[in-house]
Amino acid sequence: MRIQFIVNGRQVERDTNAETRLLDLLREDLHLTGTKEGCGEGECGACTVLLNGRAVNSCLMLAPQVDGKEVLTIEGLAKGGKLHPIQQAFVEKGAVQCGFCTPGFIMSTHALLEENPSPNDEEILSALEGNLCRCTGYTKILEAVRYAAKLMREER
Repeated sequence: MRIQFIVNGRQVERDTNAETRLLDLLREDLHLTGTKEGCGEGECGACTVLLNGRAVNSCLMLAPQVDGKEVLTIEGLAKGGKLHPIQQAFVEKGAVQCGFCTPGFIMSTHALLEENPSPNDEEILSALEGNLCRCTGYTKILEAVRYAAKLMREER
């Protein structure tokens, strides 16, 4: 089956089968390896991408479901060699350790901050509840999201 969609601002057309997961299409066919497979069951959030601006687990999405839609991955955030403010905040606040979960957290944060540029801690925690980290604990991640919100408000 042939699908067409936009990924990171670029029109893509691919042949795929009905059982191919979006995660596999992104990683194996499009070589966008920033999206990680952690659990394969939608429980860890490492595979989070944005689909039409909404955070989704790409391990649970079938590739045909993105036909005619827009996908944003971690690779699509940085522009012109400059980190996106969310990426910069995660680095500056030390919210990365092994880095495996980081792309998913950043993409979930992006979806949150696009919808709510000034979230409180409860709203941040709620938006990130589908993302798991085994290294950092969540204090630095929470600090990074708060800081990213500030940076993005300053940019607007």
